Amino acid sequence: MIKAIVTDIEGTTSSISFVKEVLFPYASEHLPAYVRKHRKEREVREQLNATAELSGIASHDTEALIRQLLDWIATDTKAIPLKSLQGMIWQQGYETGVYQAHVYADAEQKLSAWHAAKLDLYVYSSGSVRAQQLFFHYSLYGDMRPLFRGYFDTTTGAKHDERSYRAITAEVGHPAKEILFLSDIELELDAAAAAGLHTCWLLRPEELAVSPEEVQPSHPVAKSFDDIQLPTR
Repeated sequence: MIKAIVTDIEGTTSSISFVKEVLFPYASEHLPAYVRKHRKEREVREQLNATAELSGIASHDTEALIRQLLDWIATDTKAIPLKSLQGMIWQQGYETGVYQAHVYADAEQKLSAWHAAKLDLYVYSSGSVRAQQLFFHYSLYGDMRPLFRGYFDTTTGAKHDERSYRAITAEVGHPAKEILFLSDIELELDAAAAAGLHTCWLLRPEELAVSPEEVQPSHPVAKSFDDIQLPTR
């Protein structure tokens, strides 16, 4: 019986377009000025130093570091310092009301129902934990953070790595066979299944270039959260 559910965000609870067409462009536009203004603050400095270490750029060369960060955004590179800085920048947009995080109605309704049924809910996304918390704090449905017991990002491990899901299982505190992982990415589901978790592949028609019927599923499939069937054993 399922005791805990771990969900991805982009393409699963929420539209890919919100991230690609709203959040990423906002970060690209505001990152240079944000870094220049806050580069001496400890939290930002730590991420700039991490960027320098990953890229080989001198840590004092702020403009070169900015160019590297913008390149990572353009190539959707899952660099931890970029994700951390994006979370800081996105906070400005959320708090000033520039945007609200998109969440599918079926996802909000089902997550609320699972929470009411005492299932433990968690988030695992490539965005930083800070960005995840901001996302659900400023959602279209208001503050959804009370629904979740915890958040995981790539500091836990890569989403395509089986070891990441073993680490999450240990943190969640339920056996893998009592945990369901939701995602729209097959390789992530493969890794979760290899770690012993149950899986469900979200194939939302609005997010696919082909119809769901054309996909050869290797995991249980749902077109929305309404279709998700919780395994009973």
